[in-house]
Amino acid sequence: MCTGALLTGNTIVFKPTSEAPLSGIKLYEAFISGGVPDGVLNLVTGPGGPFGKTVVSHGDIDGIAFTGSKNTGIWIWREFTQGQRYPKPLVIEMGGKNPVIVSGKADLTKAVEGVVRSAFGYAGQKCSATSRVYVQEEVYSSFMEQLKQRVGSIIVGDPRERDTFFGPLIDHKAVDTFTAAVRQVIAEGGTIETGGEVLTDPSYGKGLYITPTVVNGLPQGHPLMKNELFVPILIVTTYNTLQEAVEYANQTDFGLTAGIFSEDTGEMDYFFSHVRAGVAYTNRAGGATTGAWPGSQSFTGWNASGSTGRGSGGPYYLLSFVREQAQTRVS
Repeated sequence: MCTGALLTGNTIVFKPTSEAPLSGIKLYEAFISGGVPDGVLNLVTGPGGPFGKTVVSHGDIDGIAFTGSKNTGIWIWREFTQGQRYPKPLVIEMGGKNPVIVSGKADLTKAVEGVVRSAFGYAGQKCSATSRVYVQEEVYSSFMEQLKQRVGSIIVGDPRERDTFFGPLIDHKAVDTFTAAVRQVIAEGGTIETGGEVLTDPSYGKGLYITPTVVNGLPQGHPLMKNELFVPILIVTTYNTLQEAVEYANQTDFGLTAGIFSEDTGEMDYFFSHVRAGVAYTNRAGGATTGAWPGSQSFTGWNASGSTGRGSGGPYYLLSFVREQAQTRVS
């Protein structure tokens, strides 16, 4: 978002998340060392609440670009609309509840690897993480057997260690979200296939570590299958027809990323034509619902995942940061 705003000639007040500001500070330093003039890019850190309340009501703000949770994004949208004297641009990128469909015609080795990498990379703390998987009934047992085996091989630990794949959660609030979801699964008839634990061994030091968790047995439409958790809980269930699977995949307010594993081009075409998501993938073993790369693929969300439908890195993104003026000269 900073790059888009800078390329189109805007000045910026940039505030990274208060939970993890260091990457934002490094981005700021990179821009400044690259020659961005004084006063064009301005960095602010600290609690988000006071900053947000100031920004949505300040008359000199020409527009807001936000990446974060649905709740905060919707709050900004409402407050900015009401707090300004007239409508101003909003670019709001929010969360996801990203589905993967595993067809009976899938390569299960690719499917398992893609799901695991997408669900549990960054310990599930990314908007594009796979959070629910719909597996065709005929391959469900084989898929689950391979999935549990692969999840069991994940190394949990200090992310600075080369062999570590799964690091800590960001804060105690995330741990509380994880434990509450696990309790809800058990209380409401679901099954914890693997994981579901908070790790307290002294060897983990001060980090907040939990285990990558796979769940099944929840009914379609359950709140945990619709609402973003931002923790590493993967919900797996079954389907019979591809039409049914896509309908299940679309049963959420979010529409960020989605994936399918199938070796049938007809199934791929149906998926692309009917899934409601801004970024869609087929057979991506490197990450079933993750991996948008600048220069080759734009990244955007629909519905509760994004306000503009224009993907960053795509051909229309910069239009979000400019105004059009029609000029006519008569001599």
